[in-house]
Amino acid sequence: MISSNLPERLIVESPKRIGVLGGTFDPIHLGHLAAAGEVAGVLSLDRVFVVPTAGHPLKDGSEEASAEDRLAMASLAVSGDPLLQVSRVDVDRGIPTHTIDTLTDLGAETPGAEWFFITGADALARLDEWQEASRLRDLATFVGVTRPGYEWSGPIEGVTLVEVPGFDLSSTDVRRRVRTGQPFRYLVPGSVADYIEEHHLYRGGSDG
Repeated sequence: MISSNLPERLIVESPKRIGVLGGTFDPIHLGHLAAAGEVAGVLSLDRVFVVPTAGHPLKDGSEEASAEDRLAMASLAVSGDPLLQVSRVDVDRGIPTHTIDTLTDLGAETPGAEWFFITGADALARLDEWQEASRLRDLATFVGVTRPGYEWSGPIEGVTLVEVPGFDLSSTDVRRRVRTGQPFRYLVPGSVADYIEEHHLYRGGSDG
């Protein structure tokens, strides 16, 4: 074992490479976890924060879960996985919120880290329209998750693409399956499926 004679306060750890996977996660599903794992492997990330949003963009009458339910399901999904960690930073801030707020707050909590914001490539195609887009590229590398055969048409600067097989799974499909009584259990972690059933989530409304 190698020991150091340096005082403890002078031993500085290398900055961590940390991913941020943001979304509504309504509910979190195996596609989300596959994306986090694939990006972490390709980019050698030390950790990936799963960050549920406070609000919800649904406006079509869909049955949706509360922020606390979505946080609970995300926590169940990552339980026991040393790579993934759920953060309440967006939920506790409330709405409205933007990616610039998420990255600023997380950066303050973990100074010196190198950040990678992970989301679907389709969303990043309009990155230049995001709130304070010019500052965003200074705070993080943006990682667009794509399905095999996807053709990128967005900005190149500050964006890295990572292909994830089987990324077509969606939370909308999971909700619809629950509502219509179709099988959904193997599209989400078992603990999340149990939570959905025990709390009677997604039983009403319509996905249009």
